[in-house]
This record gives sequence, structure tokens and C-alpha cells, in this order.
Amino acid sequence: MLVKSFVNASASTFPSLDFPRPLVTVDVAMFTVLDDALQVLLVRRPADSAEPYPGRWALPGGFVNVDEDATLLDCALRKLREKTGVVTPYLEQLGSWGGAKRDPRGWSATHCFYALIPAQAMQLRGGANAAEVAWFEVEAALRKRLAFDHGELLAAAVARLRSKVEYTSLPAFLLKEPFTLPALQHTYEVVLGRPVDKSAFRKRMLDGGFMEEAGMLAGGPGRPAMSYRLRDRSQAALFPRTFNARPDAG
Repeated sequence: MLVKSFVNASASTFPSLDFPRPLVTVDVAMFTVLDDALQVLLVRRPADSAEPYPGRWALPGGFVNVDEDATLLDCALRKLREKTGVVTPYLEQLGSWGGAKRDPRGWSATHCFYALIPAQAMQLRGGANAAEVAWFEVEAALRKRLAFDHGELLAAAVARLRSKVEYTSLPAFLLKEPFTLPALQHTYEVVLGRPVDKSAFRKRMLDGGFMEEAGMLAGGPGRPAMSYRLRDRSQAALFPRTFNARPDAG
């Protein structure tokens, strides 16, 4: 079949493309819970750079390298590693943005991901066109004049994260294992920005089947509590319903 021959053909089989190509980048909104707040990782662009938006804060990211990046996911992981030194346990594609005016260097398309990482699992470092790397509370970051259209990308990532937290186990990826149920509930509440009912939360987590017991964990006030680990770190568990606020939350 003709289609099959196209699939199996090498790139050299086809004539070279003769039209302007857009700039193609990948950007990552990396989240953690630190100091009882949802925070996002930003990098500061060099102030003395000839590139756009010198000195502005931005999401970590950069251009796709066709010689190194077999996929967009590979590019996202590489850029996080190069610019921040961070390796994330959870990375998911958020969406794509493109236009003639989002980058002054030319027509640009970016593929945005969002990532989750425990606060205890990172040692930040600058590098690869990132003069400085820092965590910012999400609300403060959204008020900044970020480079390019990264304010729009960040707002979309925050909305997607909070929406998915309502019916998935995503906040568990923000905790170092093993973790306790109170710690997991607190993380949910920080991300959602509101309290959830304790008894309903406990039942949903234990009935979800995505955790396994990891022994008693001491530390902090009160008696030791049972700790847990994720059974599968490749994906989040899905719940049939969203979370209810605590009865006393109003």
C-alpha cells in the first residue's frame, strides 16, 4: 500500500521542505509544596543576554534539539535537568501554544508540560541560560510579568493541576515516600486551597488501592502513624467523585 511505503521510507526519500519553519520549544511548570504553600519553579533569564526578556523570570524550557530529543517528553526532561538540575517523578503534557507574536525572534510554538516533585527531593542549580533558579508561591508567580506568554502557561497549569487533584491521587507525587495519611491530606488541602473532610478523605485513599503499607512512621506530635508508598509511580489513580470540603470549613 502507498501509505505503508511512506511509513517505512527514510527522510532522505522525500524532497526537502522549502517553507519557513516555526521555532519549536518545550516549557515546564514544575510544582512542589513548600512552607505550606503550592510553589512553582522559575528561572531568571540572564540580564546581559541579547536574547528576549533579559532579567525576566520564566518557566524552565528551551528549544527542541532534533539530534538529542526523540520526543517532546525527552526535551522536557533534558531542559529541566540542564536548567535546574531537577529530575521529576511525574511529568504530564498540558497543551500547546503558538503564534506570530509570542516570541520576538519569529513564529513560535511551545509544548507545555507540568511536573510534580517532593520538596525534599531537589537540589536546585542554575545553568544553560538560567542565571538563577528559585521557588515562588503560585499566587505571587502569577502576579509577575513573566517572559514570553509564560504567565498564561502557568495559569493554565495551575488550573489543570487543581482540577485533576479533585479526582486523582496526584498530590501523592508531591510527597517523599513513605508518607502518612495526615501528610497526604494536608498536601491535598494546600494544592486545592481549601480543607477536605477527614473521614471521607481517609476512606477514599484507603479504598483507592493505589497505596501499600510501609510500616509505622514516628516523628512529630502524637503517636506513630501508618505510612504508605505508591504501588505504581507511572500514573495517578482516578476517583469516581470529587472531594467535599470539611463540614466546618464554611
